[in-house]
Amino acid sequence: MLNNQTVLITGGTGSFGKKFCQIVLDKYPDINRLIVFSRDELKQYEMAQQFDNHPKLRFFIGDVRDKERLYRAMDGVDYVVHAAALKQVPAAEYNPIEAIKTNIGGAENIVNVAIDRGINKVIALSTDKACNPINLYGATKLCSDKLFIAGNAYAGGKETRFAVVRYGNVVGSRGSVVPFFIKCRESGKIPITDPRMTRFWITLEQGVNFVLKSFERMRGGELFVPKIPSMNIMDLAKAIAPECETEIIGIRPGEKIHEYMISEEDARNTIEYSDYFVIQPEFTWWSKEAYLHQNGGKKLPEGFSYNSQNNSKWLTVQELQEIIEELQ
Repeated sequence: MLNNQTVLITGGTGSFGKKFCQIVLDKYPDINRLIVFSRDELKQYEMAQQFDNHPKLRFFIGDVRDKERLYRAMDGVDYVVHAAALKQVPAAEYNPIEAIKTNIGGAENIVNVAIDRGINKVIALSTDKACNPINLYGATKLCSDKLFIAGNAYAGGKETRFAVVRYGNVVGSRGSVVPFFIKCRESGKIPITDPRMTRFWITLEQGVNFVLKSFERMRGGELFVPKIPSMNIMDLAKAIAPECETEIIGIRPGEKIHEYMISEEDARNTIEYSDYFVIQPEFTWWSKEAYLHQNGGKKLPEGFSYNSQNNSKWLTVQELQEIIEELQ
């Protein structure tokens, strides 16, 4: 799919971006160019060294807030993955305007420039926090999701198509609770916000492969949700630091006890497949019945929701330990 194509990834020096570049360069040796678009020149330098100055990699310093820079970066690009975001929940709560400028204004810029530049397909990364959001980060990502889905109507007669991928916490990513708990082992005490808390979990490799598969599946307007396991916070602590004490510190601002990826309202427009869901758009030209029959999925029952508490798939302590061992 990506051989002889040019791909750009925003936020390309992040955890997802690095894994995306690694997998794409391995899987598509005949890719034309893979452009890493991000703000930090030091991280780009370090990434270039990490990839041994791979001849297919290009690095663009820029910010998704800067529309003109995006115009230059997307020249001749066929596919775009939008992974850039301000995603730390507390940081977004205390710096709301900055989160809005990057997560919403940046999304608007990507949509407009992608259409003007004639990009083939764009996939934006979302988060479970965008479903029924209670914090600013989740609210900005919900706005971003809506902008990308509406981008298919904005494109008019042009061929540019947009889709969104939504998943949960990434094991081992920067800012994840996993490296934080590993660091806390030194003190002998693990802080727990609430012992009832559950979260969805996915590995970086699973996330990248799901995005690549979604490029193949998308027609434009879908919001793809993978079926991934949940885990209770106490089991997470047991997997990472079984010898440590736990200390209940209380829930932080903007946190939920359980995360949702599909709400009851979204479920009415959602199709279920064996290993993923598709939330369909509310376009007048979108044929929901045709999409359902062409792809062999099934409708969800009334009152269905997909959250980290009612999930049928759960990570065991041993399974998480094996994942963490692979990361280290």
